[in-house]
Amino acid sequence: MGTNIEIPIENDHNPDRLLERHGKSFHWARYFLGKEAAKKATRLYAFCRYLDDIADDTQYDNQGELLDIKNSLNSASNLNDKDPRIESFKKLHKIVNFNLSTVNDLIDGLITDQKDVCINNEELLIQYAYQVAGTVGLMMASILNARSKRAFPFAIDLGIAMQLTNIARDVLEDAENHRRYIPGVFCNDMPSKEILAGAFDNDLLTREIIKSSINQILHIAEKYYDSGLLGLSYLPVRNHLAIGIAAIIYRQIGRKLVKKGTQWWTGRQVVGIFEKLIYSFLVIPALFNRLKTLPEHDPTLHIPLKRFLHVNSNHQQ
Repeated sequence: MGTNIEIPIENDHNPDRLLERHGKSFHWARYFLGKEAAKKATRLYAFCRYLDDIADDTQYDNQGELLDIKNSLNSASNLNDKDPRIESFKKLHKIVNFNLSTVNDLIDGLITDQKDVCINNEELLIQYAYQVAGTVGLMMASILNARSKRAFPFAIDLGIAMQLTNIARDVLEDAENHRRYIPGVFCNDMPSKEILAGAFDNDLLTREIIKSSINQILHIAEKYYDSGLLGLSYLPVRNHLAIGIAAIIYRQIGRKLVKKGTQWWTGRQVVGIFEKLIYSFLVIPALFNRLKTLPEHDPTLHIPLKRFLHVNSNHQQ
């Protein structure tokens, strides 16, 4: 793999500015990565942000746009590329050689967001979290020079954990967009409009039901964080340090939410700059795991992912 990689992107879509604006936890941790790993990881973030922006934009045919991008990525031609970030990602793909099935899973997950979302159960929650974030973890593992494919299941778990944190943090915002990622079995199939009413009308029963549901999601997230952080031992030490910092800071969002009584109706929970600095030191004890035997992945964590055949057949070697 070359060491001097240039992946051009137009200034209007500068990936460093995108990361600083939208990915604050990773932007902080990026400074601990090596130059080339940081460059490639930032380009991957810019592409994923581009897809997210399309998925969230209500001004045009989101689903059609995402399908066009999917077709372009699976085509050898660059003629249909509508944005420099697609071309940039294709060049990154040639360098790192992602499994395109992983990228397809990511886009398919974002396509499911183009309608009112009401997830029914925990299995579907984990599947969705894999599609929109576990896939990114999988691609990051290749970018960060994981020692072997045995690292890949752990990378998926870290992505799932961080997405579950997102879901727990953004319940109110998602409800405003007619999306309920909380499994129906957790919240009596409460529709998003009732969640909003509970937030703004001081409905104590609704608030308590959603609070309990969020706590359940964060409890599930803890299992995936434990696995994902354990798997960082497969990365070079500098990359282990950087991703460990990002994950620990992100994990604290959920823990802080719980510590403050899971008051989801008050808006997003954030981790401040001083807190980021303090939490960054928590990665140091985890580095001692590198002195132990490399971990084996718990296959029960991926039982919900059995329909994604390439996850089980290609990434557990």
